[in-house]
Amino acid sequence: MINITLKQLRYFEALARHGHFGRAADACAISQPALSMQIKEMEDVLGATLFERGARQVRLTHFGEVAVERARDILRAADELGDLARASRERLVGRLRIGVIPTIAPYLLPKVMGDLSGRYPELEIHVRETVTPKLIQELRDGKLDTAIVALPISETWLSETPLFDENFVLVRSAGESNLPLPSADSLREMRLLLLEEGHCFRDQALSFCNLQSAPPREVLDASSLSTLVQMVSAGMGVTLIPEMAVPVETRSASVSISRFQSPEPIRTVGMVWRQTSPLAGQLKEIAEVVKMCA
Repeated sequence: MINITLKQLRYFEALARHGHFGRAADACAISQPALSMQIKEMEDVLGATLFERGARQVRLTHFGEVAVERARDILRAADELGDLARASRERLVGRLRIGVIPTIAPYLLPKVMGDLSGRYPELEIHVRETVTPKLIQELRDGKLDTAIVALPISETWLSETPLFDENFVLVRSAGESNLPLPSADSLREMRLLLLEEGHCFRDQALSFCNLQSAPPREVLDASSLSTLVQMVSAGMGVTLIPEMAVPVETRSASVSISRFQSPEPIRTVGMVWRQTSPLAGQLKEIAEVVKMCA
């Protein structure tokens, strides 16, 4: 019988993910020599090499590529066993790992976190803020329990629960507040400021302007809605932001806010989780709290 520990599998997965002993050791909160020793012991038990070791990075061998997928399956199953035990309790307790996209997190989370803490004092909430593709991958890998994203995601292994719909608004400099409201088509001729690639909100804005396959010539990318609004305030162009961001992002910017005529650009915000998650019942309860906060 091959004797490999869950701890070794976690170290193996971390090294495969980071491709570097130092970064993997930091992620696992152990020393680099200790991580290296555990990987070597795992290879000795298996009788096969998992990594090609280079001067600056490591690469998975062919066997390592196959083995890491099996390791992730095992780790995910082990995590779900713990979730199953938590799900059997009558109240929500323990760790809850929530992912949120950046165009939602700063505006919704303060209220959500306050309400969840008040309702479930024994719940330990961990929040991960990043773009949708990374959240979906981390859900698949079992690193997150649920995520608040823009729907649809359209992954067959995920359950989707709509929470609310939200309009987009046009942000222009304060001096342009009296100008006629541009149509979606006329936005194509303006300097449109967008979030950088990887943000689903960028894709939604381009879709509204019918620019999915041909972005405008005059376009500047930013990493946050705050940067976009400040760029508009400086007269560098116009942008779209979700309505929930208006109170926060425009309070210190010299900009004007306009709503589009019907049909307005809109997004559906929802929660997603693995269909196989033992916490599905509790996550539906969490979704109702988030919906009320919104």
